[in-house]
Amino acid sequence: MAALRAPSVATRQLLVGCDFSSSPSRKKPIVMATGWLHSANQCVVLERLERLESLDAFTFWLSDLQKGSWVGAFDFPFGLPRELVVQLGWPQSWPALIAHYAGLERSQIRALFAAFCNARPVGGKFAHRATDGLAGSSPSMKWVNPPVAFMLHAGVPRLLQAGVTLAGLYAPPDDGSGLLRLALEGYPGLLAKEILGRTPYKSDNRAKQTPEKLLARKDLITLLEQGATRLALRLKTTHALRDTLVADASGDSLDAALCLVQAGWGARLGPPLYGLPNDMDALEGWIVSA
Repeated sequence: MAALRAPSVATRQLLVGCDFSSSPSRKKPIVMATGWLHSANQCVVLERLERLESLDAFTFWLSDLQKGSWVGAFDFPFGLPRELVVQLGWPQSWPALIAHYAGLERSQIRALFAAFCNARPVGGKFAHRATDGLAGSSPSMKWVNPPVAFMLHAGVPRLLQAGVTLAGLYAPPDDGSGLLRLALEGYPGLLAKEILGRTPYKSDNRAKQTPEKLLARKDLITLLEQGATRLALRLKTTHALRDTLVADASGDSLDAALCLVQAGWGARLGPPLYGLPNDMDALEGWIVSA
């Protein structure tokens, strides 16, 4: 990393990668990776990892204008399947849908989604977004293992509250700051599967944090450093942060770094859609690089 001279803070493209939790705590925090895009060397530089132990801390992080402009990839869905929205009779414009969804309690969401699934045949219980099939991600209406429906419920309204732009979905009114804080939907599993296939590399269960998963994390990081994905971006960082990525058996730190690389890919492609397809469903949203 010593060979890479960072551009001035005023001119460099700052990046954010977020591994999110809908119920963060000291044991299971939200992890924010920050760094920058070095376009000439085709790499993403990871500079810092922060652990946020509450949703209030996440809200404060987003609202801190001192961080300046950034492009970030956040590991939670930005939309719901159109099929589900139509069936429930919910608004079919994205801002109105999110406003409606944010007004529900989690218990209401669980009951509505469970009833939707119970009325459907085995093998087709969940509705899916178009992007989920390509990315191999969980349906955004899933409320357990992982509870991505609650992650959407907790995350997206806070992005909007902080005045963040969501590429292809929403642009806030001009606040006069001159800053562009732009969020993309990330999914670290997309890059991890490209490199490791189905080899597991993480677990929140201490009993399942095996030496084999430790080796898989080392392999994943090494291949990210080599730029061994179709995104053609190498990950660069310090020895200390590399050790942190390896040592975090939950995979949260590494997932934040994977989102950082996805943010770098989107930032390199730039406006107006930052790598999102022109024909994406603007109700459902899209996972960057899917």
